[in-house]
Amino acid sequence: MEERRVTISRAKISTDYPANFMLIASMNPCPCGYYNHPEKECVCAPGVVQRYLSKVSGPLLDRIDLHVEVVPVSFDEMTAARKSETSQEIRLRVVNARQIQSERFKDQKNIYCNAMMPSNMVKDICVINDAGRTLLKTAMERLGLSARAYDRILKVSRTIADLATSEEIKIEHLAEAIQYRSLDREGWAG
Repeated sequence: MEERRVTISRAKISTDYPANFMLIASMNPCPCGYYNHPEKECVCAPGVVQRYLSKVSGPLLDRIDLHVEVVPVSFDEMTAARKSETSQEIRLRVVNARQIQSERFKDQKNIYCNAMMPSNMVKDICVINDAGRTLLKTAMERLGLSARAYDRILKVSRTIADLATSEEIKIEHLAEAIQYRSLDREGWAG
């Protein structure tokens, strides 16, 4: 996945095919679907939730940048009159962030955005201050994150900073990126 190619090998030949794609996946939190539900009780037996989630391998989870838990929205929350960002405003922020990234990688061959950065480039592009390093070190130790997850967090925090048109990765960008690693949290599912 990181190399953005698929290699097919047979007895006498090996061929590479380009495979640059975005993986989007979803799953229930448990077999009954109510683990962490705000109003309904999960009826799964102890250990069932963890066993259910372990069907997705750690190495695959490591390669997914964003883990987002989506809980049901109540009727009152859906119908509440509140000011929110329009799709047009969000689109404009994304277009601006992509322009920032295009400019950042203009001299790089086959790299167009932060997600495509190889590991050796992450240290140069995703610079964090001492407070950020302390936060990330604490998260790495507490969550038991891998080196791959470390790189992913830095890339996502760089993208969050780009969306905020920030030259530097601030601690709030890093904290937001860390929170998107919910499935890495030890004990998340019991």
